[in-house]
Amino acid sequence: LHLCDRRQRQMCIRDRFKGKEILLVEDVELNREIAETILTEAGFHVNSVEDGKQAVDYMESEKENMIDLILMDVMMPVMDGYEATQKIRQLEDKTKADIPIIAMTANAFEEDAKAAIEVGMNAHMAKPIRIESLYEIIERYL
Repeated sequence: LHLCDRRQRQMCIRDRFKGKEILLVEDVELNREIAETILTEAGFHVNSVEDGKQAVDYMESEKENMIDLILMDVMMPVMDGYEATQKIRQLEDKTKADIPIIAMTANAFEEDAKAAIEVGMNAHMAKPIRIESLYEIIERYL
């Protein structure tokens, strides 16, 4: 992303992320729709679920190597992002268990970022999401 000039940035982003599969785990419909739009415009194929349990079920049932990265909300009903991450990290299929997981949460304190890393997430991003920062973090793990 940093190699693109401003005029070419959107095309460069699309070229970098085109065809990549993201699992978006977000319980708030409006947040989910906004994130889906941002990610789709960047070239991603977005699969969305509404809570951590659905994320775990999705990863257990999906074909091998289909998802490249998970964007995981932390505070959700049914199963929160921390528990979902721990369950994904325990999957028998190591490719699935080792998938990059990025926390997206309104909890922006240093201890929140530390908690995300401690449960096995790769990175932590505070909401509201800054698009350029999101792309930079995603690029680091793809």
